[in-house]
Amino acid sequence: VLRDDFRQPPADVVVAVGEPAVLECVPPRGHPEPSISWKKNGARLSDKDERLAIRGGKLMLASTRKSDAGVYVCVATNVVGERDSEPAELVVF
Repeated sequence: VLRDDFRQPPADVVVAVGEPAVLECVPPRGHPEPSISWKKNGARLSDKDERLAIRGGKLMLASTRKSDAGVYVCVATNVVGERDSEPAELVVF
């Protein structure tokens, strides 16, 4: 089972260059519990990038750069399938 509704979709975030940014996401309820990944501008983010961390549903950027700006989507995945959240925009000024 993977319900349609995200309990908390990510919200738009505005930060200054060099500041940390956090995008929060609470996935839909599912059985088994869905895992979370993130996409930026349609491309899946790699957890190998040491500047970002994904913990629980949070995507954390330690020190934002202009290049981090874009549209982020939280993806919930389990054996049943995959659901994308509503998009959130990260604005870096």
